[in-house]
Amino acid sequence: MCETEGEREGRGEGNSMAAKTIFFFLSALLLIFLYLALGTIDLRSQFFPDTVPALRLSTCTSRPLRVFMYDLPRRFNVGMIRRSDPDQDIPWTSPTLPPWPHNSGLKKQHSVEYWMMASLLPGANNADEEPAAVRVLDPESADVFFVPFFSSLSFNTHGHNMTDPETEVDRKLQADVLRSLSESKYWQQAGGRDHVIPMHHPNAFRFLRDGVNASILIVADFGRYPKSLSSLQKDVVAPYVHVVESFTDDDTPDPFNSRPSLLFFRGRTIRKDGGRIRSKLVKILAGHEGVHFEQGVASEEGIRTSTKGMRSSKFCLHPAGDTPSSCRLFDAIVSHCVPVIVSDLIELPYEDVLDYRNFSLFFSVQEALQPNYLLQELNKISKERWTEMWRRLKEISHHFEFQNPLKKDDAVNMLWKEVRHKVPAVKLAMHRSARLKIKDWWRR
Repeated sequence: MCETEGEREGRGEGNSMAAKTIFFFLSALLLIFLYLALGTIDLRSQFFPDTVPALRLSTCTSRPLRVFMYDLPRRFNVGMIRRSDPDQDIPWTSPTLPPWPHNSGLKKQHSVEYWMMASLLPGANNADEEPAAVRVLDPESADVFFVPFFSSLSFNTHGHNMTDPETEVDRKLQADVLRSLSESKYWQQAGGRDHVIPMHHPNAFRFLRDGVNASILIVADFGRYPKSLSSLQKDVVAPYVHVVESFTDDDTPDPFNSRPSLLFFRGRTIRKDGGRIRSKLVKILAGHEGVHFEQGVASEEGIRTSTKGMRSSKFCLHPAGDTPSSCRLFDAIVSHCVPVIVSDLIELPYEDVLDYRNFSLFFSVQEALQPNYLLQELNKISKERWTEMWRRLKEISHHFEFQNPLKKDDAVNMLWKEVRHKVPAVKLAMHRSARLKIKDWWRR
């Protein structure tokens, strides 16, 4: 039987297609073999060249952050908790760290420095869980250096009213810390860039801040820092330590209807700077049905009242205070009360991980000051949407728990992860500045 030209071409194309299929199959087997043997080939880049390959983390970057902690005398940290301690000039080394005082009032909200120091002491970590950071005793092996100076507690302890002569004690502690750091070769070789310094209170380290402006600062927000000192590029925003008790048994089958109040706020209404909005919001919101808006201070009784109010409200108002942030936001989160944030300049913790829009509502100051606008928008939120936000609050609230020993992805572990994210930029700046012959040429 004779074969036509078309049939011969079809048979040739078929053979060619079969050969291509066999070649593709053998190539795939080879790539899989190499992948299993070497563990370094991204198969997606072979078959889908237009896609961006995922970043591969080597074993050296999956380890905990290595932190060298300076052995500062107790007067710089724990000695301010135990002021009668006779050994104020001896570094704290005991694993039995004094607990944070239960009656410390508002000092607690800025105690981030205490919990970060505690995380580096023996016994701080759960043996079953790898921490985000570990202390190393050899500074040569450290990724970063932690300075355990309780600058927020120093401000609150030594002349809190700013005019007290005892503020000189705070000034001297700051000067002594800087003197000690300037004598360290590790501070000198990096210009302090790889040093982590908690400055959570907006007035912490207020006398000598310029001396640490290159370091990784742990801050509450940027309300009182010039751009030359602090920025999102190099610093870490930390949550306040909440002062209300966490709502651990919030398991009602109908959370929406179990919270009869629409909106809750309790706090000072006379504030400076961006906080002036509070007195304006009083006039707009007070007296409306479902709104609990009252003046109050953070006494023990006041904290109990706030705890009850937040747990019985669907939404909790967070207007700016003297600075863009306040502890109230984090009290609301652990109370599973959906935050209503009215603060145009606020920066939030862990925002590279958390999308706050999933469990919070945001309004500009201009929007919030429109008569009835805020309440109308809140009343539009359906039961289903609110319940989903409430559920998300329950899922993420553990990220805002400060505790000793640590737990997986709690507040301190999250902060150390944030510090770790800053390390590549720190190393870049260190290496670049070390080889430059003309400093800061790009600014000229």
